[in-house]
Amino acid sequence: MHPFEDLQVADDQAGIHWFGQSSYAIKDSQGTIVQVDPYFPRERPPDRFVHARSPLDEATLPTDFILLTHHHGDHTCIESILRIQAAYPEVCCIGPKESVQAVQEAGIPVAQTQTLTAGQSAAMNGMTAHAVWSKPPGGIPAESIDPPGVEHLGYVIDTGAARIYLSGDPVHSFAEHEELVAPVRALQPDIGFLTTHPSEGEFPFLEGAARLARKIGLKTAVPSHYQCFVRRDYDPQEFIRALHGAGGVQGLIIAYNQSVLYSPR
Repeated sequence: MHPFEDLQVADDQAGIHWFGQSSYAIKDSQGTIVQVDPYFPRERPPDRFVHARSPLDEATLPTDFILLTHHHGDHTCIESILRIQAAYPEVCCIGPKESVQAVQEAGIPVAQTQTLTAGQSAAMNGMTAHAVWSKPPGGIPAESIDPPGVEHLGYVIDTGAARIYLSGDPVHSFAEHEELVAPVRALQPDIGFLTTHPSEGEFPFLEGAARLARKIGLKTAVPSHYQCFVRRDYDPQEFIRALHGAGGVQGLIIAYNQSVLYSPR
């Protein structure tokens, strides 16, 4: 079985495993395991993927819930979701309407799915996922940003011990729009996993992600969305340097395919 299953999580801790890209497992002290955006394709051509082997054999990690941010292939990976469900038939899939429709069409029972949109929450045993916008559904006309083709969500997951913000794929100028920032800040996240890139432009640049960390009041900020695709990889130390001066926010780099125990206290 996977080492994360045996990770001992105290009452004042949350267990977090990063598989690369935006794929995470989160565990509370009661042993509930949530996978976020599991993306573990078996075919991995070297001109596309940083790592030749998938970071997870889905059957090795008991999973109670799958939480999806949006219906793009590297976030709603039907191949991986079906392997999880085959090994753990009671798993529940939660996410925006397009993602939920896709997993239902792939054969996940309707009773084991839940559709969320921004402002709604889902109970996951002792944890709660609070959905927020990652990209505004109407786009940002003043910045010539068109509406996204599917709903893009982020989540603040309350584990009881910590509140974990997962940004999903945020719009480039997220930190400059109080209507996007305020709902996240109101949920008082402790640690945030922020999608960023130094030059690409779809997501916040490093400095924009650092501003976001400060504006939502994070104690700890973690770079995300790298160590998967060759053309989207970056040096996470650049994000840590960008955090300097970000209102006391501490940077954290989780090693590829490794776990940490996090406590906000």
